[in-house]
Amino acid sequence: MPTAVEFWFEFASSYSYPAALRIQAAADRAGVAIAYRPFLLGPIFREQGYESSPFVQYPAKGRYMWRDLERICAIHGIAFRKPSSFPRTSVLGARLVAAYADEEWVPGFVRALYRANFESDRDIDDAAVVRECLAASVADADARIAAAQAEPLKQRLRDNTTRAAALGLFGAPSFRVGDARSGYELFWGNDRLDEALAWALGRHALQR
Repeated sequence: MPTAVEFWFEFASSYSYPAALRIQAAADRAGVAIAYRPFLLGPIFREQGYESSPFVQYPAKGRYMWRDLERICAIHGIAFRKPSSFPRTSVLGARLVAAYADEEWVPGFVRALYRANFESDRDIDDAAVVRECLAASVADADARIAAAQAEPLKQRLRDNTTRAAALGLFGAPSFRVGDARSGYELFWGNDRLDEALAWALGRHALQR
Protein backbone atom coordinates (compact mmCIF):
# COMPACT_ATOMS: atom_id res chain seq x y z
CA MET A 1 0.00 0.00 0.00
CA PRO A 2 1.42 3.46 -0.88
CA THR A 3 2.68 5.55 2.01
CA ALA A 4 1.27 9.03 2.54
CA VAL A 5 3.09 12.13 1.35
CA GLU A 6 3.43 14.99 3.81
CA PHE A 7 3.04 18.29 1.96
CA TRP A 8 4.88 21.01 3.87
CA PHE A 9 4.03 24.47 2.56
CA GLU A 10 3.87 28.17 3.40
CA PHE A 11 1.21 30.41 1.89
CA ALA A 12 3.89 33.06 1.22
CA SER A 13 5.97 30.61 -0.81
CA SER A 14 5.88 31.29 -4.55
CA TYR A 15 6.93 27.80 -5.64
CA SER A 16 4.37 26.27 -3.28
CA TYR A 17 1.65 27.81 -5.46
CA PRO A 18 1.91 25.45 -8.45
CA ALA A 19 2.60 22.55 -6.09
CA ALA A 20 -0.57 23.28 -4.12
CA LEU A 21 -2.67 23.48 -7.27
CA ARG A 22 -1.25 20.24 -8.68
CA ILE A 23 -0.74 17.94 -5.73
CA GLN A 24 -4.23 16.69 -4.89
CA ALA A 25 -5.21 15.74 -8.44
CA ALA A 26 -1.83 14.08 -9.02
CA ALA A 27 -2.08 12.18 -5.74
CA ASP A 28 -5.65 11.07 -6.45
CA ARG A 29 -4.56 9.67 -9.82
CA ALA A 30 -1.70 7.83 -8.14
CA GLY A 31 -3.78 6.58 -5.22
CA VAL A 32 -1.56 8.35 -2.67
CA ALA A 33 -2.85 10.14 0.44
CA ILE A 34 -1.67 13.69 1.13
CA ALA A 35 -1.14 15.08 4.63
CA TYR A 36 -1.30 18.88 4.58
CA ARG A 37 1.34 20.45 6.83
CA PRO A 38 1.36 24.27 6.84
CA PHE A 39 4.25 25.98 8.60
CA LEU A 40 5.90 29.40 8.78
CA LEU A 41 9.12 30.00 6.87
CA GLY A 42 10.08 33.13 8.82
CA PRO A 43 11.66 31.28 11.77
CA ILE A 44 13.35 28.83 9.38
CA PHE A 45 14.86 31.64 7.31
CA ARG A 46 16.02 33.54 10.39
CA GLU A 47 17.83 30.42 11.56
CA GLN A 48 19.59 30.40 8.19
CA GLY A 49 20.60 34.04 8.55
CA TYR A 50 17.99 35.56 6.21
CA GLU A 51 16.04 38.64 7.27
CA SER A 52 13.39 38.04 4.61
CA SER A 53 12.79 35.75 1.66
CA PRO A 54 16.00 35.03 -0.30
CA PHE A 55 14.06 36.19 -3.36
CA VAL A 56 13.78 39.63 -1.75
CA GLN A 57 17.30 39.81 -0.36
CA TYR A 58 18.87 38.79 -3.67
CA PRO A 59 17.14 40.70 -6.51
CA ALA A 60 18.69 38.63 -9.31
CA LYS A 61 17.34 35.48 -7.70
CA GLY A 62 13.94 37.15 -7.34
CA ARG A 63 13.81 38.18 -11.00
CA TYR A 64 14.65 34.65 -12.05
CA MET A 65 12.03 33.17 -9.72
CA TRP A 66 9.17 35.26 -11.12
CA ARG A 67 10.01 34.37 -14.71
CA ASP A 68 10.46 30.73 -13.76
CA LEU A 69 7.10 30.72 -12.01
CA GLU A 70 5.49 32.15 -15.14
CA ARG A 71 6.95 29.32 -17.19
CA ILE A 72 5.92 26.63 -14.70
CA CYS A 73 2.35 27.89 -14.47
CA ALA A 74 2.07 28.12 -18.25
CA ILE A 75 3.23 24.51 -18.63
CA HIS A 76 0.61 23.28 -16.18
CA GLY A 77 -2.22 25.56 -17.29
CA ILE A 78 -2.28 27.45 -13.99
CA ALA A 79 -3.38 31.09 -14.01
CA PHE A 80 -0.73 33.41 -12.59
CA ARG A 81 -0.32 37.10 -11.85
CA LYS A 82 2.70 38.42 -10.01
CA PRO A 83 1.49 39.75 -6.63
CA SER A 84 1.93 43.47 -6.08
CA SER A 85 3.33 42.67 -2.63
CA PHE A 86 5.75 39.85 -1.79
CA PRO A 87 6.04 37.90 0.40
CA ARG A 88 2.45 37.75 1.60
CA THR A 89 1.70 35.14 4.18
CA SER A 90 -1.55 34.15 5.86
CA VAL A 91 -1.12 33.15 9.48
CA LEU A 92 -4.88 32.74 9.82
CA GLY A 93 -5.05 30.53 6.74
CA ALA A 94 -2.18 28.41 8.01
CA ARG A 95 -3.81 28.12 11.43
CA LEU A 96 -7.02 26.90 9.83
CA VAL A 97 -5.26 24.20 7.84
CA ALA A 98 -3.15 23.13 10.82
CA ALA A 99 -6.26 22.95 13.00
CA TYR A 100 -8.39 20.98 10.54
CA ALA A 101 -5.74 19.23 8.44
CA ASP A 102 -7.66 15.96 8.06
CA GLU A 103 -10.96 17.43 6.88
CA GLU A 104 -12.13 17.02 3.29
CA TRP A 105 -12.46 20.74 2.56
CA VAL A 106 -8.80 21.50 3.27
CA PRO A 107 -7.37 20.87 -0.25
CA GLY A 108 -9.94 23.15 -1.87
CA PHE A 109 -9.39 25.87 0.71
CA VAL A 110 -5.62 25.70 0.24
CA ARG A 111 -6.01 26.09 -3.52
CA ALA A 112 -8.47 28.97 -3.13
CA LEU A 113 -6.19 30.92 -0.80
CA TYR A 114 -3.17 30.42 -3.06
CA ARG A 115 -5.21 31.59 -6.05
CA ALA A 116 -6.32 34.67 -4.15
CA ASN A 117 -2.67 35.70 -3.84
CA PHE A 118 -0.97 34.43 -6.99
CA GLU A 119 -3.88 34.73 -9.43
CA SER A 120 -6.05 37.57 -8.11
CA ASP A 121 -3.41 39.62 -6.24
CA ARG A 122 -5.48 39.82 -3.06
CA ASP A 123 -4.12 40.30 0.44
CA ILE A 124 -4.33 36.85 2.01
CA ASP A 125 -3.36 38.30 5.39
CA ASP A 126 -6.77 40.03 5.37
CA ALA A 127 -9.21 38.03 7.49
CA ALA A 128 -12.06 38.90 5.12
CA VAL A 129 -10.23 37.30 2.19
CA VAL A 130 -9.50 34.18 4.24
CA ARG A 131 -13.13 33.99 5.36
CA GLU A 132 -14.35 34.29 1.76
CA CYS A 133 -12.11 31.42 0.67
CA LEU A 134 -13.19 29.30 3.63
CA ALA A 135 -16.90 30.06 3.24
CA ALA A 136 -16.76 28.62 -0.27
CA SER A 137 -15.94 25.24 1.31
CA VAL A 138 -17.72 25.13 4.69
CA ALA A 139 -20.98 26.45 6.10
CA ASP A 140 -19.62 27.37 9.53
CA ALA A 141 -16.67 29.52 8.49
CA ASP A 142 -16.95 32.00 11.36
CA ALA A 143 -17.01 29.29 14.02
CA ARG A 144 -13.99 27.55 12.52
CA ILE A 145 -12.03 30.80 12.29
CA ALA A 146 -12.77 31.59 15.93
CA ALA A 147 -11.69 28.12 17.03
CA ALA A 148 -8.49 28.19 14.96
CA GLN A 149 -7.44 31.46 16.60
CA ALA A 150 -7.92 30.15 20.13
CA GLU A 151 -6.02 27.58 22.14
CA PRO A 152 -5.50 24.68 21.85
CA LEU A 153 -5.95 24.73 18.03
CA LYS A 154 -3.84 27.88 17.65
CA GLN A 155 -0.86 25.95 18.99
CA ARG A 156 -0.89 23.49 16.10
CA LEU A 157 0.72 25.90 13.64
CA ARG A 158 3.50 26.65 16.14
CA ASP A 159 3.99 22.92 16.60
CA ASN A 160 4.17 22.41 12.82
CA THR A 161 6.83 25.10 12.49
CA THR A 162 8.87 23.61 15.32
CA ARG A 163 8.48 20.18 13.74
CA ALA A 164 9.57 21.48 10.33
CA ALA A 165 12.79 22.82 11.82
CA ALA A 166 13.40 19.57 13.69
CA LEU A 167 12.96 17.59 10.45
CA GLY A 168 15.56 19.72 8.71
CA LEU A 169 13.20 21.51 6.35
CA PHE A 170 14.79 24.63 4.88
CA GLY A 171 12.25 25.76 2.30
CA ALA A 172 8.85 25.19 0.74
CA PRO A 173 7.32 23.27 -0.77
CA SER A 174 8.80 20.17 0.81
CA PHE A 175 7.49 16.62 0.58
CA ARG A 176 8.27 13.98 3.20
CA VAL A 177 7.61 10.35 2.38
CA GLY A 178 8.11 7.10 4.25
CA ASP A 179 7.50 5.48 7.61
CA ALA A 180 9.31 4.65 10.82
CA ARG A 181 10.17 1.15 9.62
CA SER A 182 11.74 1.96 6.26
CA GLY A 183 12.81 5.52 6.98
CA TYR A 184 11.84 8.86 5.49
CA GLU A 185 12.84 10.65 2.32
CA LEU A 186 12.70 14.43 1.89
CA PHE A 187 12.03 16.15 -1.45
CA TRP A 188 12.26 19.92 -1.85
CA GLY A 189 10.67 22.03 -4.53
CA ASN A 190 7.67 21.99 -6.84
CA ASP A 191 9.75 20.11 -9.40
CA ARG A 192 10.15 17.20 -6.97
CA LEU A 193 6.43 16.53 -6.55
CA ASP A 194 6.35 13.69 -9.07
CA GLU A 195 9.44 12.13 -7.49
CA ALA A 196 7.80 12.21 -4.08
CA LEU A 197 4.70 10.47 -5.41
CA ALA A 198 6.85 7.86 -7.16
CA TRP A 199 8.69 7.21 -3.89
CA ALA A 200 5.38 6.77 -2.06
CA LEU A 201 4.42 4.15 -4.65
CA GLY A 202 7.77 2.36 -4.43
CA ARG A 203 8.51 3.21 -8.06
CA HIS A 204 11.45 5.59 -7.72
CA ALA A 205 14.64 4.55 -9.53
CA LEU A 206 16.51 4.19 -6.22
CA GLN A 207 13.90 1.73 -4.97
CA ARG A 208 14.11 -0.68 -7.91
